[in-house]
Amino acid sequence: MRTRRPLLTALFAATAATGGLTMAATATAATAPARTIEVSTAAELKTALTDASPGDTIHLADGTYSGNFKTSVAASANSRITLTGSSKAVLTTGGGYGLHLNGASYWTVKGVTVTGGQKGIMIDSARGVVVDTVTVHGLDMEGVHFRRSSSDGVIKNSRIYDTGNDDRGMGEGVYVGSANTLSDKSDNVQITANTIGPDVGGEAIDLKEGTTGGEVSGNTFDGKGLTGNNYDDSWIDVKGNNYIVENNTGKNTTNNGYETHSQQSGWGCGTVFRGNKSTLTGATGDKQLAINVTNHSGSCKTTVHASNTVTGGKGLTNITVTP
Repeated sequence: MRTRRPLLTALFAATAATGGLTMAATATAATAPARTIEVSTAAELKTALTDASPGDTIHLADGTYSGNFKTSVAASANSRITLTGSSKAVLTTGGGYGLHLNGASYWTVKGVTVTGGQKGIMIDSARGVVVDTVTVHGLDMEGVHFRRSSSDGVIKNSRIYDTGNDDRGMGEGVYVGSANTLSDKSDNVQITANTIGPDVGGEAIDLKEGTTGGEVSGNTFDGKGLTGNNYDDSWIDVKGNNYIVENNTGKNTTNNGYETHSQQSGWGCGTVFRGNKSTLTGATGDKQLAINVTNHSGSCKTTVHASNTVTGGKGLTNITVTP
């Protein structure tokens, strides 16, 4: 494992030559870039995850990293920690979590592949985590999970497929929040420009009760491989409040494209659907709607705009369409 601090090295050389740092050099040293930590083995990666400081970048060489990888080091919005590598930098494990950001706020995870084991990337009690251009596949359960009030997170430009291989219907592509509780405030999560499916054993995206204000936009869903367990018969299930779901494209589903549900009173409300394209050809469920709204009332409204479209199935939605 190698680390680099090029600017600091130059400043120390200048110090030796001149007998001391000038005021300008001292100011430059204070704002010097943090380390780039080069990693090529699983042992080095575990050490880097433990020893990282705000501003650091952990760069993974191409190769296979076997084990369970975890960090609890928090950064800040102005000084993020980045874990990066190409898709050929593969984190793999025979069980448990592939990568666990536990209290590790303001990390960026970019480019790598996570496969094998129970779950892919788990984000617990961590604000502002960005997952970008990753590949997640070959898991018993879900791919990427924002949990335990992991607010303001982002997953974008990523590919998730082949999840839920234990056949329990717990193989969601992206999971936000926790079931059967309102205490998990994983709010304002942005899920954009991802490709999710095929062979995702649960919904492509599950947005749980207790979560609020996220956005799901520009994603592509392939529901081939939905198990039908735990009522997973759509690409997205919205149980939280005030989500925007727009400009997504989906194909292959057992029943509906998008759904809302009120698992607890006052939740599953305020979703806005617009610009989504649904192909329901081959669906065999009872409703076969692009957007199935299960609870729509004066106190729990859902908005379905006319810009949504559907091919096949039995219709666009079961509520009045908004121009």
